[in-house]
Amino acid sequence: MTRQDNRKAAARSSARDHKSPFGAAAPSDEAGHTLTVPDAVRRCRWIAIDINASEFALFFVSPSLERARLVACFDSHYPGFSASTRAASERDGEAIVRHARTSSLPCWWTNGEATASPETFAGLEMADRTEELVPGHPGIAFPVFSDRGQCGLIAFWGRDISLAGDQVFDIHARCFSLFNAVAMIRSNELRKMPSISKRELECLKLTANGLTSEQIAASLKLSIHTANQYLASSTQKLNATNRTHAVAKAMKLGLFE
Repeated sequence: MTRQDNRKAAARSSARDHKSPFGAAAPSDEAGHTLTVPDAVRRCRWIAIDINASEFALFFVSPSLERARLVACFDSHYPGFSASTRAASERDGEAIVRHARTSSLPCWWTNGEATASPETFAGLEMADRTEELVPGHPGIAFPVFSDRGQCGLIAFWGRDISLAGDQVFDIHARCFSLFNAVAMIRSNELRKMPSISKRELECLKLTANGLTSEQIAASLKLSIHTANQYLASSTQKLNATNRTHAVAKAMKLGLFE
């Protein structure tokens, strides 16, 4: 999706839902308004437009200290995910995850090309340089935390990002507000979902690690039939179409690390 497409999509959404350019509900719409994921995507799109970023993504940071990873919640290709976001989720992001957990400073990366974005980032005093989050695309990411203690990262990338030093604080504040709202949405989704047992979760975790039913059964000292039952039950509770879909939804909801 191009910047022009982003701008047009955001403008249509704003006109339809009576939102301000900053993503907040207009005064006449605040009463009784419940933020949804599409609302959050729209707010993130406006931030991307304001800094001239071509793409964006919101990630939750895995709480595991042993396996550093980012779990994508949504991006500029919502309801799907772009190849860039999938690559960021699948790669070893230990350095940037460590930064997200331990620092409140934005972090930026470049691909070595002489584009507008690297020049912009080099002029930011309150920001650190880090490894590439999205290979081949310069960008900037803002560490964020929710009231419930969850940690995340909201990233923007593109060749022509424009961000003044004094603008960083406003953008970061908007990212904090956005992430806190998304964390609340996810918490509400978890409360509405049927409880998943410890065994069901263990089977899903092992499936996420690439184990077959036979291997899961051997690892947990279960029969293959019982392992499959746990997987089928968790898939049903997550309203997923198959176990792969169930693993993806469990990751998105932060059910396991």
